[in-house]
Amino acid sequence: MSRAEETFSAGGGAMAAPTTHTLSVLVENTSGVLARVSGLFSRRSFNIESLAVGETEDPRVSRMTIVVSVDDAPLEQVTKQLHKLINVLKIVELDPADSVERGMLLVKVRADTATRGQVLDTLAMFRAHVVDVAPDAVTVEATGSPEKLSRLLVALEPFGIRELVKSGVVALSRGSRSLTDRAMRSVDRSA
Repeated sequence: MSRAEETFSAGGGAMAAPTTHTLSVLVENTSGVLARVSGLFSRRSFNIESLAVGETEDPRVSRMTIVVSVDDAPLEQVTKQLHKLINVLKIVELDPADSVERGMLLVKVRADTATRGQVLDTLAMFRAHVVDVAPDAVTVEATGSPEKLSRLLVALEPFGIRELVKSGVVALSRGSRSLTDRAMRSVDRSA
């Protein structure tokens, strides 16, 4: 029996382990929106695992991609409260099977003359690119799914990782439908 199965709620039933959810949130591109949205998660003690924000095809609208591990019921409550925020236009939970998720990684790896060839061979397997070279290190840029980036880090670990930074995950649903189609009408009404 797993640890999650052994844990019981106050009502006597077993608690389900939190699952990872990716939310795509369209918001008006105005100051303070990020603080209000992230504040809803922090007030409920939910740790945001990944957060990426940027303009969409319309500069009046930004897309927030939020990855959070939480049970379904509390997530539903937060989602309902997010809908009440005036600057939130649309919220969709992305199904991993029906969406494309990508992150970016910059990592500085030890690569002296003895190991540089091995490091470059490893990078080629992951389609990563060298963006800076020093006598004893290379800085690498890689994009891909979170799983791919994790596997790259495991492969580079034996050489010595000196420094790294990851971006938040960005995601879009697969297919031709656009999340912004109906949300744009909300922005037009408020103008």
